[in-house]
Amino acid sequence: MAQYRVLIDANDEKGLVYKVSSIFYNHNLNILSNSEFVDKESNKFFMRSVVDGEINKADLKNEIEAILPENSSVKIVEPNKKNIIIMATKELHALGDILIRHEAGELEANILAVVSNYDLLESFVSKFDIPYITVSHVGLERSEHETKIIEAINSFENVDYIVLAKYMRILTPRFVETFEDKIINIHHSFLPAFIGANPYKQAYDRGVKIIGATAHFVNNNLDEGPIIAQEVIHVNHAYGWKDMQRSGKDVEKVVLSRALKLALEDRIFVYANRTVIF
Repeated sequence: MAQYRVLIDANDEKGLVYKVSSIFYNHNLNILSNSEFVDKESNKFFMRSVVDGEINKADLKNEIEAILPENSSVKIVEPNKKNIIIMATKELHALGDILIRHEAGELEANILAVVSNYDLLESFVSKFDIPYITVSHVGLERSEHETKIIEAINSFENVDYIVLAKYMRILTPRFVETFEDKIINIHHSFLPAFIGANPYKQAYDRGVKIIGATAHFVNNNLDEGPIIAQEVIHVNHAYGWKDMQRSGKDVEKVVLSRALKLALEDRIFVYANRTVIF
């Protein structure tokens, strides 16, 4: 039996779960798992179902759409591996964690390439038999450099996500719009606190007792895109800012890999600059 993920985003009204479940039953589909949530403030309904059976995707989608309110979204996704490109600069920890998890079969992904503005990580990436593309920014205006990166990414077909594994250059609106809703970033602080450069020094100066990391989708507001995953660890007065930075790297890599896994498994609904995670 084939499996499918059915993703529904609609305005809420009475009986939606019953109506959708009835359609599954009428199509002789078995519900393997089901999650739903209603945001009462916005009257939004979200549902993620995993079903198995034999279906005509177009017919099932049309039938579900017919019982939903107007302007609803229905996606029927087969759980195949998604295509991702990773972007990095000089730091190894976040990139390395993803590559190791991928090698261990923990991620539903095909890593098409690693793209960087330096060649420093090439020897490490080559151990995983993954293409490494260096697009140097030296001597180029930001727009020129981004054009070359976009060309490199577009040389691959059907890229589902771009993962910024400590890619330390600010993306322009043009880049973000080119890959809208496809870019996942890791920020080295517990957003919305300590936005910008050197957040660990900011945290140290403020005397914080916890530090953390935030994975989020990228939009045109710096570090303010919809949050996917966050984590914190405790620190104390004995930590200097470099100690915080070292500990923070462990949190960063775990949170980024967790966020990527959620995206690959179609567990994220984005609305109003927020997320619902199933």
